[in-house]
Amino acid sequence: MDRVLPCFGWHPWFSHQIIDDQESSSEAAQGASDLESKKTHYQKVLTPAPEDEEFISSLPDPKPLSQFISETRERLLSFPHALVGEVGLDRAFRLPKAWTQQEAENRNVQITPGSREGRKLSPYRVHLEHQKAILKAQLRLAGELRRAVSVHSVQAHGAVFDAFKELWSGHERRVPSRRERRRRLSVEGAHAESDAEDEQVQKSLKHEGPPLPYPPRICMHSYSGPVEQLKQFLNPSNPSDVYFSFSNVINFSGPSSQKVIAVIKALPEDRVLIESDLHTAGQQMDDLLEEVARQICELRGWPLQEGVQRLADNWKRFVFG
Repeated sequence: MDRVLPCFGWHPWFSHQIIDDQESSSEAAQGASDLESKKTHYQKVLTPAPEDEEFISSLPDPKPLSQFISETRERLLSFPHALVGEVGLDRAFRLPKAWTQQEAENRNVQITPGSREGRKLSPYRVHLEHQKAILKAQLRLAGELRRAVSVHSVQAHGAVFDAFKELWSGHERRVPSRRERRRRLSVEGAHAESDAEDEQVQKSLKHEGPPLPYPPRICMHSYSGPVEQLKQFLNPSNPSDVYFSFSNVINFSGPSSQKVIAVIKALPEDRVLIESDLHTAGQQMDDLLEEVARQICELRGWPLQEGVQRLADNWKRFVFG
């Protein structure tokens, strides 16, 4: 177990199951345990607002956001290196249809309620603003405990960045001018290159002071956004270090692979991560990791051994700081 780092977070596909009791509404105060408040909640967060009583009753009773955050905080404190995730925003997903009686009797009860499990999809999606409220609460928790975060983003890269920016507001890094850097070096008697000294300053800022409302490190997992958006995520004034991970399952299995190749080639070498994006551990996961590691090394022109070491170093820095 020493080699396993858990992650704790609420995925956007299940965000409708959380009731935002940060708002002082009567609906939130009731805890949404009775059918009427449950119906009110789901009609508020789903679009189109469902009128099907059978569908609404098939959904889990929503959990208060404050309760979920409290439980997650305890889990994170129990595992000092655990990450927050997978969290994020998703414009594309739709809720699955209600179970038939036979399906409900035969389903695997160990799987998170609300998973698709082969069901057809309903027309219902979760309002992006509700997803965003759940995301930001978890990002704040990660900042409070200074944990790294894995972020899911589907057709929502701009909205995800806006969520980060709202939490970063007022905490942006001040990027010293070259003259200021020279003056500091002169005073300290140091002679490091500007990139190295900037890194040292940023590193010291990350580990000092009280908890902040944003995570210190963020991974855009299986990133599928455009290369042009990298400038936003990698702006030197951003107080979080943003990494980008890639997987064969998502990034190299469709027509968008050329866009991904351009992103991989454009990224700073110290912000590239790999993953399997697989739901099970074992040989298949290992094989997928090897495949994507080889692809990244080839695209970046890295010798394999050197590239694998670089990717490992990036992962350690992302997880541990």
